[in-house]
Amino acid sequence: MKEETRVAAAGWEAVARDLDQEGWAVLKGLVPAEVCTQVAALYRDDRPFRNHVHMARHGFGQGEYRYFAYPLPDKVQALRSALYPRLAPIANRWYARMDMPTRFPDDHAEFLQRCHAAGQRRPTPLLLEYGPGDYNCLHQDLYGEHVFPLQAAVLLSRPGQDFTGGEFVLTEQRPRMQSRPAVVPLEQGDVVILAVNQRPQRGARGDYRVTMRHGVSKLHSGKRHTLGIIFHDAA
Repeated sequence: MKEETRVAAAGWEAVARDLDQEGWAVLKGLVPAEVCTQVAALYRDDRPFRNHVHMARHGFGQGEYRYFAYPLPDKVQALRSALYPRLAPIANRWYARMDMPTRFPDDHAEFLQRCHAAGQRRPTPLLLEYGPGDYNCLHQDLYGEHVFPLQAAVLLSRPGQDFTGGEFVLTEQRPRMQSRPAVVPLEQGDVVILAVNQRPQRGARGDYRVTMRHGVSKLHSGKRHTLGIIFHDAA
């Protein structure tokens, strides 16, 4: 089954509802195990990547990640292209609710043209690797003026078999309130869709904005690989 077919069958009404209520949603088992293994194996090959980041050097946490170069690997490109048109209507609805003027085209290539015209030409999909003791600090993936408000992360490894610990975590900061945390349970092949920065929240007096951050808790054992799919490119 092709990525576009699997994505189309993901139950998008429930996904949109979860995103509106929580700021994240899980697409269970979207990526087959064999594809997860193939993508994770790319980490040892320098050719698909443009950059290699050691988190500790920048205060981002501990662990490593590598940004893919263009052209993206076929499976990565296919998933990015298939997810974007499903998420663009949600993104536009969110921006309308937050009184933000930007609107996003239905076609991802058209949105990337907007990014590239503004000098954001570097691809942002990335492959992350964690070992024992590694973690990722809470953060937001903002790379320039043009930001698509939703992103995806695919767990490529098997919890409890390939690794222990290393939970995917999010926090939500509402105005004049303490942060609300969430731990997102994921299995191999699950895709979590999450807010990049801000999302609308319904209140007694209408919508207001809440700020989201995400990260990964400390790994206890083994190795954990994750594919991150960001839809805007970097300056």
